[in-house]
Amino acid sequence: MTLTHLNQRGEAHMVDVADKPESRREASASGYIRMKPDTLALLSEGGLPKGDVLATARIAGIQAAKRTHELIPLCHALALSKVAVDFRLDEENSRVEVFASCRLNGRTGVEMEALTAVSVACLTLYDMCKAVDKDMEIGAIHLDTKHGGKSGNYQRQAPTSSTPIVTGEGMAGQVSVGARCDIDSACVRVKFLAELRERLGISELSLPLDSLPSADVGGLKAALVKRDARFARLTEGRVLCAVNQVMALDPTPITHDDEVAFFPPVTGG
Repeated sequence: MTLTHLNQRGEAHMVDVADKPESRREASASGYIRMKPDTLALLSEGGLPKGDVLATARIAGIQAAKRTHELIPLCHALALSKVAVDFRLDEENSRVEVFASCRLNGRTGVEMEALTAVSVACLTLYDMCKAVDKDMEIGAIHLDTKHGGKSGNYQRQAPTSSTPIVTGEGMAGQVSVGARCDIDSACVRVKFLAELRERLGISELSLPLDSLPSADVGGLKAALVKRDARFARLTEGRVLCAVNQVMALDPTPITHDDEVAFFPPVTGG
């Protein structure tokens, strides 16, 4: 076995993947950040000073995966088709477990993108919580699975436990991965996070796609406002939106079984 990032003279170089056939590539990775029980409780309850910690860490992880080539010198710039970052609050071990998966149709794998997403999500969790806990510890960041490519599939020998999604709604917000829509017709799943959820008095709902005046975020907002005047808050400039965990604007298209989340802005630094 040879190291592909070294040429015949032992010099580091970027691997030329132009002659490789395109195929579906996927990878998943995980890690954790351990903290004091009181810090985990504050995170779960949304009581930390910087706002919605998990929403911020999720966006940071997604953005990091998309920019991995800027951080790791010999990585290729990839057109990722999917990046997902999820969390599990482990009260027994007083830690947040972080999970990331990446996918594309291309000529090189996405292992580094998944690992980078986990790493930056953990670092963001540290940044968001450090005001109350500087003793946090990040650890066990590793590749869990890899599919596609010439080297075939990979499955870590000690698989991680099940990975329910946490949406920033505390421990009660944990749900298993599955179909997003709970009605028979084509629909979109809408979630309201953090204090926006409290202001609206609702956490999530399913909306038929044919009830939208246009199949985009703007059309969804209009349909929600028509349904209930409370949703007029969504048209405020400070309310943010993500479609399938990727930041979105009013023209962003929506298709069947998409997940759209609305949430207030969060602060960092």
